[in-house]
Amino acid sequence: FGLYFIYFSFFLVVSALLLASLFFRLGVEQRLQELGLLRASGFPPRAIYQTFLSEAFVLSIAGSIVGVLGAIGYAEIIMWGLRTWWVDAVGTTRLAVDLSPAMLAVGALGGVLAALGSIAWTLRALAPASPRSLLTGAVVEVTGIPDRSESKPASELRAWRVGFGLVGIGVVLVGFSATNVIGATGGFFGGGLTLLTAMLVLAWAWLNGRPSRHTDGPWSLSQVGFRNACYRSGRSVLCIALIASAAFIIVAVDAFRREGISENNDRNSGTGGYALLADTLLPIVHDPSTSEGQDELFIRELFEDGEPLDGVTFGRFRLRPGEDASCLNLYQAKDPRVLAPTDEFVSEGRFGFGSTMAETAEEEANPWLLLDRTFADGAIPAIADSTSLAYALHLSVGDDFVLNRDTDRPITLRIVAALSDSIFQRELLISEERFNQVFPDYEGYRFFLIDAQADRAADISAALEDRLADFGFDVVSAGERLAAFHRVENTYLATFQTLGGLGLVLGTFGLGAVLLRNVLERRRELALMRAVGYNAGHLSLMVLAENAFLLFGGLVAGTGSALIAIAPAWLERGGGVPLLSLASLLLLVVVTGLTASL
Repeated sequence: FGLYFIYFSFFLVVSALLLASLFFRLGVEQRLQELGLLRASGFPPRAIYQTFLSEAFVLSIAGSIVGVLGAIGYAEIIMWGLRTWWVDAVGTTRLAVDLSPAMLAVGALGGVLAALGSIAWTLRALAPASPRSLLTGAVVEVTGIPDRSESKPASELRAWRVGFGLVGIGVVLVGFSATNVIGATGGFFGGGLTLLTAMLVLAWAWLNGRPSRHTDGPWSLSQVGFRNACYRSGRSVLCIALIASAAFIIVAVDAFRREGISENNDRNSGTGGYALLADTLLPIVHDPSTSEGQDELFIRELFEDGEPLDGVTFGRFRLRPGEDASCLNLYQAKDPRVLAPTDEFVSEGRFGFGSTMAETAEEEANPWLLLDRTFADGAIPAIADSTSLAYALHLSVGDDFVLNRDTDRPITLRIVAALSDSIFQRELLISEERFNQVFPDYEGYRFFLIDAQADRAADISAALEDRLADFGFDVVSAGERLAAFHRVENTYLATFQTLGGLGLVLGTFGLGAVLLRNVLERRRELALMRAVGYNAGHLSLMVLAENAFLLFGGLVAGTGSALIAIAPAWLERGGGVPLLSLASLLLLVVVTGLTASL
């Protein structure tokens, strides 16, 4: 949890540094006349540099102190949330903040360096300007704007090449992640950051190379607003970066949110089409699916009205008890539960799979057959749920897990397939034959999947628990079990999405600051437009159009990068996307961003 929080925070940290640099740069540009007066009065450039850098140092130190205090408070709020609102995700209330003085110092130092760097960069850009130009206060005359007299300036061509090069690198990283050449985490964050950077470089190249065409009609005023985004392309790209970073986190995190599970009979779903599942305290040796087994267990006439147990089948599993290997366990399982299905269950080919070691058409059609594979080194084939495999056991298909590691009889399990979001997140599964070989002391069956009609599930559950109470028969809904796993995942995702919300706040401030600064710098131009007949509504529409242009540019860059970065993991998990939730969050980004133009 801590590592992923740092990974997602990286996008927020970059946004914060960009915004801090923007404010310091705007602060210098607002004092051009002061700079010009100092230069004209004989102050040497080094003295002016020292004056501004000293000022930035004092301000950044004050800001860093406030930031460190805010970081401690924010961490306390997150921990309080995990102890209260999100307690289902961790299963304990004994969580506390572990403050690291070194990390707090690194954060404070980053703010100071960002301030000093932005001031130094701005003063360096102003160094060639004459005192007279500085005294006029005209930023464009001092720092210049891109020269569009040439069709394709060299810097623009380089930007296009660099942008497309970064796109290629990002796609390669995502591809390596999809083929397990590199880790999924490294592929996701490395590819996502590279693609996001590529989008920003391409945006800068496009803004600097926009043609001067302008059309008449109802969109003419909006086109003027769109073109205003090219006025200071660096600022515009910074605004796009702020919104894109927030959109990246929001989209990437929300795409993995699990929707509620409805009762269904889909054999490839996370429940395998089963309505109920049951655990027992004592083993059951008889098959409750057969009439003979029902007679032995006295459940043939299960209901009080004498109605027989028709149309209900049971999937039986041998069980070796162990630790919970799902995300419901706060600790990494070292000795997880082991299940062994019967041959009848294996032949049905239920549940959906992600990656497998299948080599034949039969194994691809029914990956459960991989449990019968034989390895030369004696490893036992095993199947696990993809979520538990990645986040609880930290393994992937093809890796080995050793049971009884600290004994003289270690058992090596080799993961041959990963289930896609199933109810088997608590355990590892091996074949019944291998189970009998390595765990001969565990007889009978202690885990059952019950295939029954949804409208009869409640009655069947109550009747079975009553008749088989001597075995400690405990029945729960398969859909509810899967939903419990989803609630844990969604809780963690909710904490990560708070970072996207903070990024959205930063983006809104950045948009507002840039638009305000641009309007102030063009106030003479806007006054001239008012003098020749444009009214306040026309000017407001231009500002709104410019804001919308930057906002949707950031949304496209962030959303596109996130969708490509999460593609391998998204497909691995079945390809489902919570469209309603995602659309609502993106709409929130749009509404929040547009309010910046007010």
